[in-house]
Amino acid sequence: MSKNSETCIGVLGGGQLGRMLALEARRMGYQVLMWTGGDVSGAARLADHILTEPFDCENTLEEFIRMVDVATVEFENIPKELLEKVAQHIPLMPSMRAVAICQNRELEKSFLAENGIPTAKFKIVDDAPGLQSALQEIPGDVILKTVESGYDGKGQLLVKDDADRPSPEQIWENFGGGRAIVEQRINLAAELSVMVVRNQDGNAVTYDPAENQHKNHILDLSIVPARMPDTLIEEAQQVARQVAEALEYVGVIGVEFFLDQQGTLLVNEMAPRPHNSGHHTLDACESSQFEQQLRAICNLPLGGTGMLKPAVMWNLLGDIWPSATTAPDWSPILSTPGAKLHLYGKSEARPGRKMGHVTFLDDSVYEAMANAQVCMKAYSWI
Repeated sequence: MSKNSETCIGVLGGGQLGRMLALEARRMGYQVLMWTGGDVSGAARLADHILTEPFDCENTLEEFIRMVDVATVEFENIPKELLEKVAQHIPLMPSMRAVAICQNRELEKSFLAENGIPTAKFKIVDDAPGLQSALQEIPGDVILKTVESGYDGKGQLLVKDDADRPSPEQIWENFGGGRAIVEQRINLAAELSVMVVRNQDGNAVTYDPAENQHKNHILDLSIVPARMPDTLIEEAQQVARQVAEALEYVGVIGVEFFLDQQGTLLVNEMAPRPHNSGHHTLDACESSQFEQQLRAICNLPLGGTGMLKPAVMWNLLGDIWPSATTAPDWSPILSTPGAKLHLYGKSEARPGRKMGHVTFLDDSVYEAMANAQVCMKAYSWI
């Protein structure tokens, strides 16, 4: 294969985010080459070209570089060595620096602290004595987190501040050792996220913040616009833009926040890519987050972020599939006015696996939420 007159977007990764980017790319006249680094899931099959070899394959790297005009990432845990090699030959957006910071909790927390962005109290540790010191310095319950490869609650251990708490040595052994972050557990009032789009000229726009509800550490519902005071909404958008600016970011980034019981916003983490809590933009906004990703990396004017209608997005996990290869009856969703069903083409369901989502549109978030709750009850075995 070789380049033709069409611009080809190179995507590192092969999941549903790449699928939705490919759909928007086709609509806008671009080709997509997706390097999955392994097996091809149904989500990746919408790409024009697919490479499946491991990410350390030098021949595939040469082919990727030869085929594409600009590259982006579909998830953050891409090997840093690969990002560096790609960036040496073709434009990579977001940059290797931005992705490297977001894929490592230690770098991420340090970046936020250095830029004066509020976070939960934390301390970096690499042994049991370090953990003991952190437990003495940080009051209350804490969460012990690996510094790398953490998403959807993976690589985390809750350590409660009570009389039955094991010794630091026992906790460290159960955790598995390594380098970790000890982070204060926040007494949450709510969680929210802001999607920011920043282009190559440094212009940035934000979407309305999403109010997020999680189940077993995985996003369950996003309610947009968030049911919060305007001052809080504006603060979240301002901080999210500050994050994108400090990273010199190009593309779409998701900035996730904790809101504590005192009304303080704390940045939890960043996702250097379109984000699950931004999926409603496909149906509810002037321009989707995936269209904006293409606009930013292809140096096109940014699109509008205004909402066409309030929305509630429900994540469809494999838990509601009757069996690994049998999809549920979608009639309750398809018969609901304003409901938009999106399935990711994955051939096999399993608990916790993201298989699709539904966006419920209505004249208010309360009406959209009511419709979502009716549909969720129809799949009550979850």
